[in-house]
Amino acid sequence: MTLGKRAFFLIFPVVLTGYLLAALSVYIAQGHSVLALERARLSQQLDHIAALFRNEVSQSRSFLYSLLEGNAIRLFVSEADETYRNNALGLRLQQSIRSLSDDPKKFISFAILNPDLTPGYYFENSDDPFAEIGSAQFELARRLAGGSQLRDWTYLHDNQARPLIVYSEFIDPVTFSRPLPSAKKSALQVQVAVEPTQFLGMQRKLQDEYKTTIGFDAAPQQSLPDDLAASVRLAPSLFATLTVPPSHNAADMQQLKLLLSLGALAMSLVSVGLMIILIRRFITNPISALDRQVTAVMSGEHDGITETGAAGEIGRLTGNIKQLHDQSQRALHLVQHASWTDTLTGISNRGHFNTLAADVVHKVTTNGGHCSLLFIDIDNFKFVNDKYGHEVGDELLKMLALRIEGAVGEIVMRRSLPQVVFARLSGDEFAVLVQSVSGDGAIREMCAVILALFSGGFEVRGKHYPVTASIGVAICPTDATNLAELISNADAAMYQAKTNGKNRSSRFSRALQDKRDRIRHIQEELRLVDPDEQFHLVYMPIVDTRGRVTGCEALLRWVSPTLGNITPDEFVPIAESTGQFTKIDWWVINRAMSDHQHLKALFGPETVLAINISSAELHSKSIGDYFSDCLDRHGLDARTIEIELTETYAVKLGDQLHRNIEALREKGFRISIDDFGAGYTSVQQIIEYTADTIKLDRALVETLANEESLPALKAMVALCHAQRMSVIGEGIDSHEKLALLTAAGCDHFQGYLISRPLALPDLSIWALKRAAEMAGHDADHAVVNGGRRRAGTSNLL
Repeated sequence: MTLGKRAFFLIFPVVLTGYLLAALSVYIAQGHSVLALERARLSQQLDHIAALFRNEVSQSRSFLYSLLEGNAIRLFVSEADETYRNNALGLRLQQSIRSLSDDPKKFISFAILNPDLTPGYYFENSDDPFAEIGSAQFELARRLAGGSQLRDWTYLHDNQARPLIVYSEFIDPVTFSRPLPSAKKSALQVQVAVEPTQFLGMQRKLQDEYKTTIGFDAAPQQSLPDDLAASVRLAPSLFATLTVPPSHNAADMQQLKLLLSLGALAMSLVSVGLMIILIRRFITNPISALDRQVTAVMSGEHDGITETGAAGEIGRLTGNIKQLHDQSQRALHLVQHASWTDTLTGISNRGHFNTLAADVVHKVTTNGGHCSLLFIDIDNFKFVNDKYGHEVGDELLKMLALRIEGAVGEIVMRRSLPQVVFARLSGDEFAVLVQSVSGDGAIREMCAVILALFSGGFEVRGKHYPVTASIGVAICPTDATNLAELISNADAAMYQAKTNGKNRSSRFSRALQDKRDRIRHIQEELRLVDPDEQFHLVYMPIVDTRGRVTGCEALLRWVSPTLGNITPDEFVPIAESTGQFTKIDWWVINRAMSDHQHLKALFGPETVLAINISSAELHSKSIGDYFSDCLDRHGLDARTIEIELTETYAVKLGDQLHRNIEALREKGFRISIDDFGAGYTSVQQIIEYTADTIKLDRALVETLANEESLPALKAMVALCHAQRMSVIGEGIDSHEKLALLTAAGCDHFQGYLISRPLALPDLSIWALKRAAEMAGHDADHAVVNGGRRRAGTSNLL
């Protein structure tokens, strides 16, 4: 054996042992580093999931506060009329709930629980129209009712039910504020439940990645020092814990062990000095640099991690940590951007608009200046959406947002105005908040440019669609001093533009404010009105071709002690829109039937009583039961009662309405379509109408009552006769109209030429005079106002 060999056999075991020890040290250090980095990565992901969870909690809290700050809950709870509350205010509450949600498909439920924990109201945004409050939510409500808390939020994550973030609050049913602890038993409990979709998605992603489940406990779970686990606090008493199975990192550690063993064998042939230099250069120093960067990022001194350029595992590890950090930053920015952006058009959503606009309004009211709000609503958008499909409607909205943004941006750039706030508020409603000098013409120019986009319809992909825009303008601080009032006034101005014919802009004015005040006063009077004191009925006779009175139409009149005479054209739409018309309809039905015996005494036992009711009543079966009850109470025959419905009822006739109408006809009641021809009538609708009588609207009579239109009028009457419906001509105020309608084949006539609407005493006098005139004059030669009547019409008067 040579010296070299002896030296090799003497030195090699020492060097090999030393390097094996060094390799073992590196393995331990590297293992701990990998474990620490995995823990950091795991902690960052859990922090991300916690941020998503807290964001969902914040949204549920904001959702509830938005509802409590509005009037929908207050009106619902304080309304004593159960039918009105459940029908109109319940629908309004549903609309308020849907309007607060950015995602129409997201599960959101809202519940109002009475002090005895019986559900006062429940609504959820789901595919189940008969959904009820879940047992877990109800048990939570029971627990909160027995506790001392006035406000609480809870994460319900039972495996058998949908995971929900439930935000609960007790409110005083009178003041709608938080009750005193002593008054908690009489307070209402309001619950908002939101499904945390983003949180659940991130939870599933982590569980799939680490092949384990995330546990939720009241305290963080303790883990061994060598375990790869992390906990994050979601709430003061709720922690999420993820423990990674040992097998997750086993392959990586095995690979590391193999590499170090081979390195130890190879480096045993190199001197100890070179080994130390290489260890310091390629292992110790890169790890230290990476540790310093990670520490600086965690302390907030730096925003990102810089790659060291080192090769091997350390370089890849640095790159992976940098990539992980960059992905977390991008995810955070995406979450923030998504919460402020309308998903369809890419512009700001309502929440972002409220935030930015509130700052602008506060700046204007504090520091002076002006800002104007353009409230834009797309006319006939629902028609396009229904006829051409939602894809076309969505494309139209995206294109519209792009063009409005470009048109407004060009004006802003040319006039050097501050950046505008442009957002999609909901559906087909957009808002533009502009800061400009009062009277500089910028707002007028913007309105003109936006309206010009709709010239000849709006073009999308080479095709024109029949949509226009109605724009309402309100100025701060001239018209409003806060954002809510500014939006409300601009919205009112927009509806004024629609009322004036659409495809135009309208500025909020004092006259419009006065009109809104009068509508509000009428709404308040309707809520407090005593029908027996302020309402009365008048009757308008209906005659046949021989002049015989065959029926009378009951018409409602209202004399308010504070507002004076209020016409039906003014208060009926308000009553229908606010759900107040049920009690009015029922009073009219009962009072008219109580007067029917008097009418039959005047005009004969077969006299038909025509009663107008709101089309909204047809959605409920209770109206038919009430008609039957009044019929029995007053001892009348259903065949002498004719229920008059507006022509628009037939346009919107659905299955339920059709069943309710058929139920009334089966009970013997006659059905009459009033104001026929005032809406969008078609031949197909005439054929499908379920009615006994058609009343031609006075506007239609005015249009067709001439010699040139007589063939068309005859054809329309003949078509109605073919459907076994009698025809009544309304608005008969001249002998010419009477003669032409008679020639066209009308069966009955009504109008001021025959008689104006009269109260019962005046109607009795009119009946006596008419009987005397008909008895004392020859039918073919009767003289009216000193002149001879035209042939064919004298026997009617």
